[in-house]
Amino acid sequence: MASPTAAANAYSSLARMMEAAGNAGKSSQTGADATGPSFGALLKDTLSSVMDAGRKSDAQTVQMATGKANVMDVVTAVAETDVAVSTLVSVRDRVIQSYEDIMKMAI
Repeated sequence: MASPTAAANAYSSLARMMEAAGNAGKSSQTGADATGPSFGALLKDTLSSVMDAGRKSDAQTVQMATGKANVMDVVTAVAETDVAVSTLVSVRDRVIQSYEDIMKMAI
């Protein structure tokens, strides 16, 4: 199970990504009509971030198997990946739940 510190780091990382994506979307827009980044772009950035965390975890595991990495580094990388994937699954579940709620609405 991930520690509270790892969870806080994951959430702050997501907040920084969303802020950076928002700033990038606002740079080409002005005033009140600024809508921010598209959902697809935000989703793509988040998925690539989770994939990068997985790759880092895999690389640390391989380095530990060859005797080149510290066990704590591997455990930290795996915990960060676990938190990132858990967060992504939670967001996916909420999106699906919201979609189902919208589909149940009377027109």
